[in-house]
Amino acid sequence: MSAPRLEIRLDLIESNARSLVDRLERVGIEVCGVTKATLGSPEVAHQMLDAGVTSLGESRIENIERLRRAGIKAEIALIRSPMLSQVDRVVASADVSLNSEIAVIECLSASAERQCRRHCVILMVELGDLREGIMPEDLMEVTRRVLKLPGIKLRGIGANLACQSGVIPDASNMAELSDLATSTEMTLGVELDIISGGNSANLPWALDPETAIGRINHLRLGESILLGREPTRRSLIDGLRSDAVSLIGEVIEVKLKPSEPRGARGQTVSGAVLDRRVGRRESKQVIVALGTQDLDVEGLVAPLGFEIVGVSSDHLVLRTASSALEVGDELRFDVNYSALLRSMTSPFVTRRLLRSELSSPLAC
Repeated sequence: MSAPRLEIRLDLIESNARSLVDRLERVGIEVCGVTKATLGSPEVAHQMLDAGVTSLGESRIENIERLRRAGIKAEIALIRSPMLSQVDRVVASADVSLNSEIAVIECLSASAERQCRRHCVILMVELGDLREGIMPEDLMEVTRRVLKLPGIKLRGIGANLACQSGVIPDASNMAELSDLATSTEMTLGVELDIISGGNSANLPWALDPETAIGRINHLRLGESILLGREPTRRSLIDGLRSDAVSLIGEVIEVKLKPSEPRGARGQTVSGAVLDRRVGRRESKQVIVALGTQDLDVEGLVAPLGFEIVGVSSDHLVLRTASSALEVGDELRFDVNYSALLRSMTSPFVTRRLLRSELSSPLAC
């Protein structure tokens, strides 16, 4: 079997999505299932939709087009601000886009007019994480201008936290977003359908029974559905599975080697200068055919009994006390969201989609 490879358990993805949909529905929040980490996989999208997500979220127009070619009819949102060079493709394939620049929305409007279509927008508001977003004091004026644009429908407002600066969604910033929604509606006489509070980092706040949800009625969830974790602490969410995705690598060397390097030392391939003093004369070293050209190695979790001690572009070096391992054996690693994203985009990592642990792989 080809290695390295990602093994993706579709049944566990559906289970995670269904659990979150059900729990958030009780507090009036809909789920947009984000498929970007799977490169717009139609199979993953179907699992999310079967679980009850009301829409799909993608950050690349190419992935949205892939979903459309696969026959996905559900509402799809472009969750990264559209590029001016792609507005025609965005209007043609995406139902909704998240926006923070009026110049882009004006171009979306012109494209929608040319294509005889209507395109929906959600205005993103800056709430402290310093990534995309309109400053709160400018929201009213931007909204006024958007409401005048032909071919454009304002669906709501939203925010994104945690991704850039690690700002945690909490009662304060979510109340601010709710207040902005209410003041916008009252001042401009509009009705906002969507108040999108953010991403998987919002879950500790949203699932806390003491939380006052306010106007928030929409979350964009990817990491929590795929990996069962919330991003701010990478902690496992109660009731979810963290093993829906695994990375399998093949062992290419097993040897007993000294524990300390020999010879004068400079920088490694990554630019680091190592000072390895482990207090042992020798240990069993295992090399797996994985490296930084394949994924974000810092996002790997080694199997029990193994310790990652080094990496280069092509070699992942581990230390172990195991005596049973041989060349050609495979090791299974857990991955975080960054490692999943990078490995999915690597041409050297294959993908194996499984309906269950014992099922045959699906084409992908």
